[in-house]
Amino acid sequence: MIELRTPTQIEEMRPAGRFVASVLSALVDKADVGVNLLELDALAHDMIRERGAESCYIDYHPSFGASPFGKVLCTSVNDAVLHGLPHDYVLQDGDLLSVDFAASVDGWVSDSAVSVVVGTPREEDLQLIEVTGRALEAAIEWARPGNRMGDISHAIGQVARTAGLAINLQFGGHGVGRTMHGDPHVPNDGRPGRGFRLKAGLVIAIEPWFLHTTDQIYTDPDGWTLRSADGSRGAHMEHTIAITDDGPLVLTARD
Repeated sequence: MIELRTPTQIEEMRPAGRFVASVLSALVDKADVGVNLLELDALAHDMIRERGAESCYIDYHPSFGASPFGKVLCTSVNDAVLHGLPHDYVLQDGDLLSVDFAASVDGWVSDSAVSVVVGTPREEDLQLIEVTGRALEAAIEWARPGNRMGDISHAIGQVARTAGLAINLQFGGHGVGRTMHGDPHVPNDGRPGRGFRLKAGLVIAIEPWFLHTTDQIYTDPDGWTLRSADGSRGAHMEHTIAITDDGPLVLTARD
């Protein structure tokens, strides 16, 4: 069921967005060569506890997950692109790290993700991150009343195709509100002018993710981490957006 939020409720969602943005900023600052993924998870856990927030991940157990997730953020490295389960891994020079984080503050959820290179970057990784970010920005511009969901999806797909990237449609964006995942689904490609007509009050997470040379993925033996089928690297960007009469409001914008 698609739910629309009142202007008052959207204002109530702002603290969750600011908190999620602050945690991601802290994680990006912390991520460096020699840092363990478990240290990043511990930092996020500490910030959740200090804020009095609630993790959306630790008890999360959807049909595609092997067990309850057990950690408070996703850390996907190199050929991992989504749902990376934090484990005992020390970041190496040149690693491409994607961090996805969602939390609930005062009963409202926000969800966001960012990709960065640790240490010395490869040019192709920087280009992939740039394209993924540009796809997110293009999609946000279409998040306005009167447009359709297909317009958002098409904007993402068009950026990817222009860059020569394949697009996987198994996982995409979603509605956000009292829970992390709700209706509607936000595919990362689509036909303009088609689908659900966007209305003020709709709050969605838009999250393009791409791999260098494939659109095929498989699940790691940990039962969660999604990796590219050919070993190529991936990037993932996400913001929680409220559609308002004044245009798209990025609730998880980072300073």
